[in-house]
Amino acid sequence: MGKHTPLYDMHVAQNAKIVDFGGWDMPINYGSQIEEHHQVRNDAGMFDVSHMTVVDLEGDGTRDFLRYLLANDVARLKDEGKALYSCMLNEQGGVIDDLIVYFLRHDFYRMVINAATTENDLAWIEKQVANFNVEVTVRNDLAMIAIQGPNARAKVHQAMGDLAAELQDLGVFFMRPVGDKVVARTGYTGEDGYEIMLPAEQASTFWSQLLEVGVKPCGLGARDTLRLEAGMNLYGSDMDESVTPLESALNWTVAWEPQERDFIGRQALESQRQEGVKHKLVGLVLQDKGVLRNHQKVFVDGLEAGEITSGSFAPTLAQSIAFARVTANIGSHCKVEVRNKLLDADVVKPPFARNGKSCL
Repeated sequence: MGKHTPLYDMHVAQNAKIVDFGGWDMPINYGSQIEEHHQVRNDAGMFDVSHMTVVDLEGDGTRDFLRYLLANDVARLKDEGKALYSCMLNEQGGVIDDLIVYFLRHDFYRMVINAATTENDLAWIEKQVANFNVEVTVRNDLAMIAIQGPNARAKVHQAMGDLAAELQDLGVFFMRPVGDKVVARTGYTGEDGYEIMLPAEQASTFWSQLLEVGVKPCGLGARDTLRLEAGMNLYGSDMDESVTPLESALNWTVAWEPQERDFIGRQALESQRQEGVKHKLVGLVLQDKGVLRNHQKVFVDGLEAGEITSGSFAPTLAQSIAFARVTANIGSHCKVEVRNKLLDADVVKPPFARNGKSCL
């Protein structure tokens, strides 16, 4: 038996199909993954993401510590509640995890890290923080619900009643405390919406309130196809400690300036940038009938050029898409080996779909 979030009993009561995910018993769907996918693209769906780990960092040394720990630069965060996406790297530039960090005060930041990497992340953070005046607190007392879709914000406002007035002007990629909840206008689906952190004992009640206003529960299956369409990497599939952000279409998350800022992995990334990457992460759109899947081989002119890291049928597009790590000179067309057949695919730059519409 895996670990259970505070919402586990709600999932069972709603007939969710439960699977193991990073040591957690989590809902993969509530009947139809494709219906849940369309629910988020067209209306509003909610996900239990309480398996992810919230980490608070406080103390006079927090800003300097995070500028050293992360490839992106928290000095960019000037406004209270502003969020930043970043990778946390090892000395070789490999990706230990990707995460979101929120600026709350000059001496107080909050990070949300991935469930499957939590143990390694926390060990790495504790090792690196030794020379800084920072207190690290893992917030196991919190649950987290992501509500996503074109109608997500309106329905959350309805569920929150009078408190919703405090959310009307919340900007994209900002967080704000509202009552006993903390609401972030962030997500992992390519749709607008909120990720809400709240006391674990209140999670089931709030989940029920969201159900009452028409927000449908969605599982991790739909979450995966939504994030793939939106061009968002999945840790453990599209990047890990064996590859750098430059090989993972995450160049934009590395803050090279100011040059004097020393962050873990910088030297390795500088060398790789100067030499030029040999492999990169690209999008693929299948032109033939079939389904792209993880680890299928990619070929150009009869030669193997790489492999798919994430692949699926894309419900919004009604065709098959993928991320693939391939040779840097891939060109605009390739073939993918699907069930011993070489099928034609176009090489594109993600995202594939966002805000309910195709980006192709």
